[in-house]
Amino acid sequence: MKTRLLLCLTALLMGCSTPKDEPKPSASLLPVGWDAKAAGDKVMAGLFKVTGPEVKGAHDAHFTIVGDRAYVVAEVNDRQAGEAAQWPFVYATLSIVDLRNERLLDVMTLARSEQAFANETLPVGACFVPRIRQVAPKTLRCWFASEQPGKRQSQTYYRDFDLGSLTFEREIHRMKLTTSEGTFDLQPQYLHAEAAKLGFTRKPVDAGLYLFDNFKEFDGKTYLAINNYLGAQQALCTLNAAGDTLTVVGHFNGPGKPSLTEPAVNRLPDGTWLAICRQENGDHNYWFCESKDGKTWTTGGEKDFVKKGAASKPTFDKFNGLYYLGWQESTQIDKVSRSVFNIDVSKDGKTWERKYRFETTKSFQYPTFVEANGQIWLCVTQGDSDASRKERIMFGRLE
Repeated sequence: MKTRLLLCLTALLMGCSTPKDEPKPSASLLPVGWDAKAAGDKVMAGLFKVTGPEVKGAHDAHFTIVGDRAYVVAEVNDRQAGEAAQWPFVYATLSIVDLRNERLLDVMTLARSEQAFANETLPVGACFVPRIRQVAPKTLRCWFASEQPGKRQSQTYYRDFDLGSLTFEREIHRMKLTTSEGTFDLQPQYLHAEAAKLGFTRKPVDAGLYLFDNFKEFDGKTYLAINNYLGAQQALCTLNAAGDTLTVVGHFNGPGKPSLTEPAVNRLPDGTWLAICRQENGDHNYWFCESKDGKTWTTGGEKDFVKKGAASKPTFDKFNGLYYLGWQESTQIDKVSRSVFNIDVSKDGKTWERKYRFETTKSFQYPTFVEANGQIWLCVTQGDSDASRKERIMFGRLE
């Protein structure tokens, strides 16, 4: 009691607030002494390869989990490390992973250049940036872009996979896009046309349009950010119940400069939409765009909780009540590009703490994270010797 009185008297004499009025430090989301790098090292030690032995180049994988299996789609090639939309020998695969034993069960071809299906033959071109989602109890839908930059409009297709027979259907289908002008094939020209009406000034391109971010559910609707990488164009969309049409909710393309691409989007507790975007020029640090309704967005800018970002895909998910923000740091380990990746966590999307730091000369790039059955899993691009480090897809448990 005497100590308390002395403290109060001292505070009054110094013109300060009493100890009772001092702000209390917010409780940490992580245990005392948490080591983000050690946590990252532990995760990487458990990763295993899920691309075939013939694969020499692989990148941009995505996956979903049904029961005790993960289904991983990726773009791959059998000729050389790396990937490029100009390489028609890049094709898309589906890997099946047993989560109980954490091992690869099978790898199947999803689509490749000039492949003949029951209803359509693909033209020459890379099968690029695949995505996957369960659309029915026994059905997985796999999307991919067929493109040949400079030669034709790219087209996003989907092909369904039957979980009962573990086989693909014989047909492919053209994904659709609904804008203010109508419903069209999912091609770059139609996304650009609507954005141009709203003041977007960059020139149209004929390739580079992808389903990009993780699928996310809000208020009974499925949302997805799409991206035209070559055209530096982005939009928030809803996916219809049939899973065959995207509808543009709003465009967020920055002020023209910098060039923003590859967004990851989430909604904060107050209802605000927040998008983290890769920056292709300037200092390459990530930009953030915000929206109150998903339709009208700010031009964006950098946030002080992400510094020294690199030009690479970010992630923005929410697991077990916490936001997980993943971003590539420009710091390099032994001069290897994309060799540092951070995951920060937050309850409100404003105050962040470092939960994982992945440092490796194999690189740690373009990860995807999925929560299922109380666990969080990931897939990621890594490599050993090529400068791109795009040689295989690794899979494992985050936590």
